[in-house]
Amino acid sequence: MIRAVKGTRDILPPATAAWNHVESVARRIFRAYNYREIRTPILEETQLFARGVGQETDIVTKEMYTFEDRDGTSLTLRPEATASVIRAYIEHRLDQQPGVQKLYYMGPMFRRERPQKGRYRQFFQIGAEAIGSESPVLDAEVIEMVMALLSAAGLTGANLLLNSVGCPACRPRYIELLRERLRGVAEGMCADCRRRAETNPLRVLDCKVEADQPVIEGLPSILDHLCGKCRPHFDEVKRQLAERGISFELRPRLVRGLDYYMRTTFEVVHGALGAQNSVLGGGRYDGLAESLGSKIHSPGIGFSIGEDRLVMSLPEAPTDPLDLYVAPLGSEAARAILRPVRELRERGFSVEAGLEGKLKRSLDLANKLGARFALIVGDEEIASGRYALKNMRTGEQESVGFDEILNRLKS
Repeated sequence: MIRAVKGTRDILPPATAAWNHVESVARRIFRAYNYREIRTPILEETQLFARGVGQETDIVTKEMYTFEDRDGTSLTLRPEATASVIRAYIEHRLDQQPGVQKLYYMGPMFRRERPQKGRYRQFFQIGAEAIGSESPVLDAEVIEMVMALLSAAGLTGANLLLNSVGCPACRPRYIELLRERLRGVAEGMCADCRRRAETNPLRVLDCKVEADQPVIEGLPSILDHLCGKCRPHFDEVKRQLAERGISFELRPRLVRGLDYYMRTTFEVVHGALGAQNSVLGGGRYDGLAESLGSKIHSPGIGFSIGEDRLVMSLPEAPTDPLDLYVAPLGSEAARAILRPVRELRERGFSVEAGLEGKLKRSLDLANKLGARFALIVGDEEIASGRYALKNMRTGEQESVGFDEILNRLKS
């Protein structure tokens, strides 16, 4: 028997109802903040992610699905979407459009990670990018939108973690300080940290190995080394969040896993996910467009939600109940229900038209399908135009006309 590839999975009903709920909520919140949808290809040239995400990141060095096309071009299944969105922004000259470009996306990403709870090799992200402004007010608005989305989806108990990772003016000095401090202690850390201590010391701060945490906690804080532009920017972000009533926890070790981040970075974590508890992450990437070939400075900020992890974190997974099961008793009834069933569906109700002619079997099936109501249609009902409508939750049954059926379903 052929099975799903390791690290991938089938999402089946009724679980898909929770996914549809989350995506519907996301679209509603994005619309409220004036974000429009963008859809980028799943395949991109490998160089896009090498240049955008960073040559020394785990994503590029370990996790990407990369292959050579027939013409020799190196292609990669997208491991994240921000680089793709910025590539499209540059390619289609969206910088010529008025105002900040606010774009959102939903779709699958691919990384060859070790499968674990809430983490898959094909996973799904919901994300947004706001491109064209360096304002800290925009940072706060993006974070406000994130928290509104999570709340509307039904997530409770989530914590917002906040940091600033500086900019090209102040971060290089901080990185060199980290490199210097790590030279004396890196040998006692994990293999990844030993490698990163020289090649990308900022990534050491993102290490999740428990034994390395005491060393990491003793390293200098980037918040003590912000420059004259980054410090007031971060102070204003914090002030804006406070004015919006959004609580947060400062995390000076929060650097995220992608090299393009600068200044504001953030994560939202939730206890339902265990040790790997991040639901979403994001931050500012003011130099990404230039690194991908843009001649116009295009600062931006964005985030991506791990949809798999968000759905897992919801306290009650939404369901998508069947509104009505129609039980025709005989071939004449089966023909008679065709028009009313179609009309109910056109009005937006979910209706299942039964094929069985036996009443008990039909009602048993209606119950198993989770129908709210069952409509029993026999010869008498056809002649009178009155139908037996059974409330499957209470067991109550009444004789109703078509308009009354509509009222019951609306209720």
